[in-house]
Amino acid sequence: MVAITTTLCYTAGMDTELEASRLVAWRSFLTAHGALINQIERELLEAGVVPLSWYDVLFALYDAPGQRLRMNELASAIVLSRSGLTRLVDRLEAEGLLARERSTSDRRGAFAVLTEKGVEAMRRAWPVYAKGINEHFARYLSHEESCIVTEVFRRMH
Repeated sequence: MVAITTTLCYTAGMDTELEASRLVAWRSFLTAHGALINQIERELLEAGVVPLSWYDVLFALYDAPGQRLRMNELASAIVLSRSGLTRLVDRLEAEGLLARERSTSDRRGAFAVLTEKGVEAMRRAWPVYAKGINEHFARYLSHEESCIVTEVFRRMH
């Protein structure tokens, strides 16, 4: 049985109270997230398919109405790192996985639009990605636990 206590965490001028079990949960989440992302990235690389950050952008476009998003909408839609999104979109465009289209209503605005080549890249990567999700995450959760985890994470955003 885990004792539930309140712990004072002192770090260079900080005196914020945090329940020990919640701090452990937070650290476990961060550690697991980092390990899972790194493992899945390695598996995608070894399989010779698009990296996870590329897949994330392509999926956001695939899931969007008309398979297109304004750049600011794309930044909000991606799950992984938003840093360097413009450079990432430049690389995806250079590979023909997405195209940029000017907005007809706003001359400064542009849309990122998924191409057929982008859809095909997702289709090739998905089996590797799905296998990684299953092997490194899903198999550790019962159906009930996956529902609980989903509910907890939905409350956070």
